[in-house]
Amino acid sequence: MPRSSHYTGPAGHSDDQPVQAGVLLVNLGTPDAPTAKAVRPYLAQFLADPRVIEMPRWLWWLILHGVILRIRPARSAHAYGRIWSAEGSPLRVGSEALAGALQAELRRQRPGPVRVALAMRYGEPSVERQIGRLQREGVRRLLVLPLYPQYSATSTGSVLDAVADAIKRLRWPPELRIVNDYHDDPAHIEALASSIERWWAAHGRGEKLLLSFHGIPERYADAGDPYFRQCQATARLLRERLGLDVSQLLVSFQSRVGRERWLHPYTDATVRELAAAGVKRLDVACPGFAVDCLETLEEIAMQNRDFFVAAGGEALRYIPALNDSPAQVDSLAALVWRHTQGWPECDAAGPRQPQAARPSADA
Repeated sequence: MPRSSHYTGPAGHSDDQPVQAGVLLVNLGTPDAPTAKAVRPYLAQFLADPRVIEMPRWLWWLILHGVILRIRPARSAHAYGRIWSAEGSPLRVGSEALAGALQAELRRQRPGPVRVALAMRYGEPSVERQIGRLQREGVRRLLVLPLYPQYSATSTGSVLDAVADAIKRLRWPPELRIVNDYHDDPAHIEALASSIERWWAAHGRGEKLLLSFHGIPERYADAGDPYFRQCQATARLLRERLGLDVSQLLVSFQSRVGRERWLHPYTDATVRELAAAGVKRLDVACPGFAVDCLETLEEIAMQNRDFFVAAGGEALRYIPALNDSPAQVDSLAALVWRHTQGWPECDAAGPRQPQAARPSADA
């Protein structure tokens, strides 16, 4: 009689491995160092993404490699150098801290096999690498959570492309769910509002509050991208929650490149106009960024501060992103449980009773 055998699969994989659910946080990415040599491949990957630049590929390739990648890496490296810390890139450090805090909170609320991993859309650790690692660790159900509250094809849409590219290379892909956006999530709005209020309590309140979102070309919105509408919805909900009117809380868009028209009003023009109109103290928050990065720490807190002062203002004060604050961690944990309903690993145990209020990182 033929002998029976138990096939464990390649590399020791076995059917007995416990099934786990995973949460993949994805942020934009960062170069490995604030040098032109390190910035160049990062920018090349970022700017080569057809989701980011919608232009005939042959024409954009000539512009990118013939002009931009010869000039911009040194300029960007200088900007990164202004914010780089002893620990490294603020975006990388802050994103890792957020992922670690979310993992701890999920385990506190519902002990069980739910793993959190962090990936970068551009640079390392890549989406493909992290999905592969989670699969080797037994993750059979995966929730992808891009750290972009507002959906845009240039950001969340690009993450979905990277996830699809990674999944199609797997022999046995995991069950997949995706958080498209959370721009109007009540817990997220409350986290933003309470963070602003705590900052005001500690530093005083400026004459106006400006919400600066990352920009995209206007034609992307005209083609159906919901980003502009979602930014405006976030601003409206924050305005209502903070009890401000349209003259007290303003909206603008930053980080435009090239000569075509982007979402407006532009942040740099807005801060100059406010200073020229007599505003002396301006508070700026960036609700489109989950973690502080080049666009908040250098572009807003340094560049636009200088624009504001040069135009006659006295102080542009940047209100930090939520980063790994308890409020953001709690809101993301609630988002995870809502989007994983029905998965046995997530429904096996109900949430624990909440602990006494944890101290805020902003306190």
